[in-house]
Amino acid sequence: MRNHQETIPTPAGLFTSGDPVRAWTVSTTKPISYQVSFAPRVLDPDNPALVSAGATTGAAARSTTGGARTRRLLVVEARVYELYGDRIRAYADANRIDHTMYVLPAHERLKTMESVFRVAAAMDHFGIARRCEPVIAVGGGVLLDIVGLACSLYRRSTPYVRVPTTLIGLVDAGVGAKTGVNFGPHKNRLGTYHPADATLLDPSFLATLGRRHLSNGMAEILKIGLIKDRCLFDLLDQHGERLIAERFGRTAQGGGPGDEVLARAVHGMLQELQPNLWEHQLERVVDYGHSFSPTLEMRALPALLHGEAVSLDMALTTVVAWQRGLTDASRRDQVLNLMSRLRLPVWHPLCEPGVLADALADTVRHRDGSQRLPLPVGIGDAVFVNNLTASEITSAALLLREHQRRRDTAREARHA
Repeated sequence: MRNHQETIPTPAGLFTSGDPVRAWTVSTTKPISYQVSFAPRVLDPDNPALVSAGATTGAAARSTTGGARTRRLLVVEARVYELYGDRIRAYADANRIDHTMYVLPAHERLKTMESVFRVAAAMDHFGIARRCEPVIAVGGGVLLDIVGLACSLYRRSTPYVRVPTTLIGLVDAGVGAKTGVNFGPHKNRLGTYHPADATLLDPSFLATLGRRHLSNGMAEILKIGLIKDRCLFDLLDQHGERLIAERFGRTAQGGGPGDEVLARAVHGMLQELQPNLWEHQLERVVDYGHSFSPTLEMRALPALLHGEAVSLDMALTTVVAWQRGLTDASRRDQVLNLMSRLRLPVWHPLCEPGVLADALADTVRHRDGSQRLPLPVGIGDAVFVNNLTASEITSAALLLREHQRRRDTAREARHA
């Protein structure tokens, strides 16, 4: 009896004798390649990076040789438009770009399918070409996720370019393959894997970023330092406060510790993402800080920013690592003190047993029935565990609450 399930035959083998095939296995490979690069002064009209990013070869050649004008839809976050709208328009005019600028308010409470539909409507109204007119997204991580999801759905795959304007966008949200929006009480529950054709990283945007949002991004940098790059941790320990105060000022021109901090953070993130871009392997060290934080962030909205929730998660798991002998008390305190110096929280009233238990249960479902929980080993390494107990979580939260109480008392004494 002939096997009635086959891979699709080559043309030469289409017509063969015997019973007809009634089941097939289709197998193909889709190569993925995308660019992430630092692009200082990306809005300088003489800088071709933005107009050529993501363009097909012919379109890029025409735009740089003064031929036919290019077309671009630019989706710009509302606050970014207030600060940079005139410069974006001047860039487009100087580079002969026929453009529409669609201004989109974007923050965590607006990270919904409704925002995705608004971007899709703007794409439809613009009449975007399917392959040679990448959408340009300019804004923070929330906007980049919204535009990425819209582009993944529109005509089933539309190219786009990311220009992150926040620190968390530069080192985290802007460099991976995932898109996503919130659904119900769940963070990023709806999403796709659809990397941008290009991501242009310009640290000069940080000059207009608020102090809290700089600290917010520092949490994702600290994550990489804690689980894979001791040198990056040491750089934050030595220079982190000054980098926040100066808004990475020297980095915009290149050089200095801020330049190395950003480069190491992006490299470390991409080094982990590249071999597992579609997350077939669910043990991911870059999930560090993301076991309890999704639930904490969504339940606290709008009180906690993403990086602040990640910091709470890392503080909890740092204490758990100390309880298990994976790190010593001096390193534990060094980590917690650095978080405080970077103005990141180490405790929040939501860090109570019921909420943390719910958070861990949701993470277990997300990771196919196992905890797969990364814990730091010292500083710069990590291990995965599947046996974290409720009592460990509770005792870690209580220790952090006491740590916070002592810090608050000392602060009040200094200002008395």
